[in-house]
Amino acid sequence: MKNPVPRESASALIDEKIKQLGDWRGKMLAKVREIIHQADPKILEEWKWMGSPVWSHDGIIAVATVLKDKVKLTFSHGASLPDPDRFFNAGLGGNQWRAIDLFEGDKVNARALKNLIRAGIDYNQSKLKKKAPVATRAKVHKSKK
Repeated sequence: MKNPVPRESASALIDEKIKQLGDWRGKMLAKVREIIHQADPKILEEWKWMGSPVWSHDGIIAVATVLKDKVKLTFSHGASLPDPDRFFNAGLGGNQWRAIDLFEGDKVNARALKNLIRAGIDYNQSKLKKKAPVATRAKVHKSKK
């Protein structure tokens, strides 16, 4: 599905959403966004699904949903990502998606979130490598040492 909103506009729409919220949810979304960009400065911001900020790198990594009582950050391949910090706290029963529900007063574990973002990128890139024709796949180089 093509993103109908240009990337520059998507970032501006996220800025506007944060501003419009004007409460702890806006601050939480801004903090999550900041940490995501620290984890991957090349991550793409998109605007999909009736007004949801989406972060992608070689595929979707996470979607933010702002609800009345929480900010939900859902990872599209969360079930396949390592979570040694046990940061995922929602959607644990699904086969693919995992989420982090952030409530008023919660502190974001920046290290754990960065690790999940980077793991999501690694997962997406490994999927791309599997889809690439054999001749174009990167070869494994063994060190002589």
